[in-house]
Amino acid sequence: MLEIVIFSTLNGILYGLLLFMLSSGLTLIFSMMGVLNFAHASFYMLGAYFAYTLGMHTGFWPALILAPLLVGALGALVERFGLRRVHANGHVAELLFTFGLAYVIDELVQMMWGTVAVAYREPAYMREPLFTLFGTDYSIFRGVVILISILMFVALWYLLKKTRVGLMIRAALTHGEMVGHLGHNVPRLFMGVFGFGCALAGLAGVIGGPIMSTEPGMAATLGPIVFVVVVVGGMGSLQGAFYASLLIGLIQTFFVAVNASVADVVNAMGANLDPYGELGRISLATLAPMTPFILLVLILIFRPRGLMGELEP
Repeated sequence: MLEIVIFSTLNGILYGLLLFMLSSGLTLIFSMMGVLNFAHASFYMLGAYFAYTLGMHTGFWPALILAPLLVGALGALVERFGLRRVHANGHVAELLFTFGLAYVIDELVQMMWGTVAVAYREPAYMREPLFTLFGTDYSIFRGVVILISILMFVALWYLLKKTRVGLMIRAALTHGEMVGHLGHNVPRLFMGVFGFGCALAGLAGVIGGPIMSTEPGMAATLGPIVFVVVVVGGMGSLQGAFYASLLIGLIQTFFVAVNASVADVVNAMGANLDPYGELGRISLATLAPMTPFILLVLILIFRPRGLMGELEP
């Protein structure tokens, strides 16, 4: 039992931090630009595929740097020549643009890399055990992913809260004309923010691809959950996205690991549910994929601003 608890916790934290790495870029773009990017998970997928292709020529570590830079440059071009042109037509036009862009990227990925998963793996030496508990190994690569995710959270928080650049970006969102009058190029600033957010998604793809599998459906698999993370954490809140990612990661992982049914859980809480009824026989592992969306519904009902979101004035 202790083995299940320890490794489920570690795997839940790992999965949650991967969700945070992906959702942080989306949170950054929304909090700074007010744009909800439906194609964000597609940039995550591009990061994994770019790293796979670059890695065959440069190795894993150069690809870890180059792939996010390429994804970020592509995101900046999308903002400059696409999103900026539809911005004048309002948020609905922006949503439709990014929604269509996601389908375009998905089709291009299948045309270039095929419709089946590619053999994108971490270096062999990083599959060695970082430590061993109860006869089960925990690889070095998983520890590196956790470390990179935590460092990224600290760096983003410091950038947004403690630097002049973060202050300027936040000011440009609500007082764009004033920031422009002070001599700053606001459109270029937003282009950089959008590109940086896409680069963060690309970084998540680079380190998440070997763990989650690099295949054309990876964006559709994590894309909806990322939006759940952003809403549950609080729209535009980086800390909220961090806490929501960990919460969802741990809940899903424990639901999969624990061999129990709905009746077992309800009866353990003192209620009385027929273990042979249709509802009682449902296992927690079956409910695991639904848990983020159940949490989303509960948050929208009882705390619409999310865990760390700010109240609207």
